[in-house]
Amino acid sequence: MAKTKVVVDPITRIEGHLRIEAQSENGMISTAWASSTQFRGIETIMQGRDPRDAWAFTQRICGVCTVVHAVASCRAVEDALGITIPPNATLIRNLVHGMQTVQDHVIHFYHLHALDWVDIISALSADPAKTSAIAKSISPWPNNSSTYFAEVQNRVKTFAAGGQLGIFTNGYWGHPAYKLPPEVNLLAVAHYLEALDWQKDVIRLHTIFGGKNPHPNFLVGGMASAINLNDTATINAARLADVQAMITRAKRFVDEVYWPDVQAIAGFYKDWGAIGGGTGNYLTVGEFASVDTNDLDSLYFPRGIVMNRDLSKVYPYDHTLVKEGITSSWYEYSGGDAASLHPWEGETVPKYTGPPTPWTYLQDEKKYTWMKSPRYDGRAMEVGPLARMLVGYAAGQKDIKEIVTELLTRLDVPPAALFSTLGRVGARCMETVLVANQMQNWYGQLVARIKNGDTKTFNGDKWDPSSWPKTAQGYGYLDAARGALGHWVQIEDGKISRYQCVVPSTWNCSPRDEAGVPGPYEAALMDHHPLLRPEQPLEILRTIHSFDPCMSCGVHVLDADGHSVVEVKVQ
Repeated sequence: MAKTKVVVDPITRIEGHLRIEAQSENGMISTAWASSTQFRGIETIMQGRDPRDAWAFTQRICGVCTVVHAVASCRAVEDALGITIPPNATLIRNLVHGMQTVQDHVIHFYHLHALDWVDIISALSADPAKTSAIAKSISPWPNNSSTYFAEVQNRVKTFAAGGQLGIFTNGYWGHPAYKLPPEVNLLAVAHYLEALDWQKDVIRLHTIFGGKNPHPNFLVGGMASAINLNDTATINAARLADVQAMITRAKRFVDEVYWPDVQAIAGFYKDWGAIGGGTGNYLTVGEFASVDTNDLDSLYFPRGIVMNRDLSKVYPYDHTLVKEGITSSWYEYSGGDAASLHPWEGETVPKYTGPPTPWTYLQDEKKYTWMKSPRYDGRAMEVGPLARMLVGYAAGQKDIKEIVTELLTRLDVPPAALFSTLGRVGARCMETVLVANQMQNWYGQLVARIKNGDTKTFNGDKWDPSSWPKTAQGYGYLDAARGALGHWVQIEDGKISRYQCVVPSTWNCSPRDEAGVPGPYEAALMDHHPLLRPEQPLEILRTIHSFDPCMSCGVHVLDADGHSVVEVKVQ
């Protein structure tokens, strides 16, 4: 059979702009290329700025990954200046980051990824009574009546009859890769709608601790969250009670809706446990320290590396082994395209050499993306929830070991099924369950400390620049919802002299490196990957969405007044 060239541009239901080019033969993808078509350059605007302000700029890299860049930036500056934040600040950061993780994962599943597995039109022919029976068999969630599901179905039927399906309009409905019965499709549609309201409520936690959302306030040295149980202008008893209520609501939805839904849906797609594995190498910088951010032994999600799908060993992480190449990227290095630079030596100099718009094919060119190629000790690494669950499982972390074993047992699949597109779906859900549980613990610790008289949330011992060394450098890690995030900063004479970010989607969407090794997106699409209908590339969407791409974390540059700093012309 002749080879077929497939272009998916844009990939929808993601944050940012992503293009996939693939070649298929005999119903399978033989090779693939991932291209980010937005320019990155946030590092450029950091130079010469006060490092205490860095978090406010880097936080605006993205409106979806909002808090994680701020925390990573604070950690980088705190590391450079030798600042230890108070335990209360660690717990508050955990709560803020934890709620973003929970909200983000739920939104991703229902509103970005579920439609790759759920046929909306099929739900119109479902029997609401049968849907109710299925729902009651897997969960005690209160909205499990046949009346409720009939109401949801009628709403969707009304939209469909009027040609008003909205975001559902252009789906590949009826594609043979859809396997759910109509009743399970209806269950998922109902929960899609419920999740819209749920996520708006629980994320209000950010406004309590950070003043607003998106882009809540942070602070080098801790958190700008004054605590006084009797003061209406601070974090008081009433606001803490609100936080507890949000955590409770978040946990209930995760436990009674998201977790059962994923298990029910995955049961019909177990063949995807052998599709889309990719590189087989997984990296996590670890996350959620108990009290001391620098205490690696207290990280709830352990730091480490799994190589070659071998769960018998976890390798230590060493940030000096991280380097970024540009062989396939529209940049130039002073040392030439073959150079690979550690982030402390990183350069962000754009040089577009691709074809003029509109593009036909980008992969015809040696360089085809704005993403660099991060590598760890020369290897392409996948980051994200799957990496965290695999490293934790291999390291014997009790909670991770238990929930992974539970899911594998319920689905009746071996551990090898984790290395797949379906494995990413399951890992993201398992992680959400674990974080929702831990948020209750962090909240309890915070309240206990406050009741014992500890209300300190900020360490100002090194706030004054006169206390800083003439030169300093540091790095800040955070395992964000989408994976390992690193910020590296260098400070000279009280100002930032160099700043580099290596974000999760740069790791996962990295193009081919100088050795021709593809990044995780590309490798996953070439790993036993079907493509039944090139004109309806549903399977490509399934695998790419399983990574939860956020391309804007890697792509824009403006100055403080909103003006372009770098102009890239495409003729």
